[in-house]
Amino acid sequence: MSRSLKDYVIIGLKGMAMGAADVVPGVSGGTIAFISGIYEELLGSISKINFGLFKTLKNEGFTAAWKQVNGTFLLSLFIGIFISIISLAKTIKWLLENEPVLLWSFFFGLVLASIIYIAKQIKKWNVVAVLALLAAAFLAYYVTTLNPLVSENSSLLFMFLAGAIAICAMILPGISGAFILVLLGAYKPILSAVNDKDLKTIAVVGLGAIVGLLSFSKVLKWMFVNYKNITLAMLTGFIIGSLNKIWPWKETLTWRTNSHGIEVPLKEQSISPYNFDADPQLLMAVVLALIGFALILLMEKLAVKKV
Repeated sequence: MSRSLKDYVIIGLKGMAMGAADVVPGVSGGTIAFISGIYEELLGSISKINFGLFKTLKNEGFTAAWKQVNGTFLLSLFIGIFISIISLAKTIKWLLENEPVLLWSFFFGLVLASIIYIAKQIKKWNVVAVLALLAAAFLAYYVTTLNPLVSENSSLLFMFLAGAIAICAMILPGISGAFILVLLGAYKPILSAVNDKDLKTIAVVGLGAIVGLLSFSKVLKWMFVNYKNITLAMLTGFIIGSLNKIWPWKETLTWRTNSHGIEVPLKEQSISPYNFDADPQLLMAVVLALIGFALILLMEKLAVKKV
């Protein structure tokens, strides 16, 4: 596929959108990848990173191996993700702490529109597709209601498994990798490892993420090739079920102390905005949800087919 510099800039911008989503616990970068039209290419490119790649590198050289793995596409995308995480992490963290209802409202509208977008890709609705959607929606909803583990395990084997599981969730539309780390009780140890520059733990988590990413991408690619209709129905269900996690209005049931000694919500449940002390932000929240919804429709209209 021949691409211009402009095409790769657009891919980088899509990567930035994925990075912004991944910073928010509860929103998946995989959802953004899907609605921006690069999901299947991303899975295909990642799945080509295997032992055969080293054979190509040895026999045909770096250029052939780079082309085989769609290297410029992956580089553009991951540069965008990295730039976004570095530049937006503090802003989104501040919004999560100070304007959570408005931030979640925007993402709720965005994810709601993405459900419609992905569901439109399903060519044939049948009993199997409907059952796959319902099962995935139930599973995703159930995950959002689980109690996060209060006890923390920082063993290297656990860190490896946590990294592998979280990265699988990160590329699966509808399920947030950061939220999975919170559920496993691994979010705080990994954050502490990053802050303390614990290179051994960071390396083990990274290795787990690489193994999980390479393995799970192959499974998803196989499903798209052989059972695309059912796979799309499942992905739609995952996103529907995840809406509970990103519903803007929450009631905190239990709290936990974070690494800075500050109490933050541990267990929450969704409530009606009308039970939210007559929320004065309701109008603005609705406006932001509509903006998020419209943004997806705009992305669909302006999508460059070859990208």
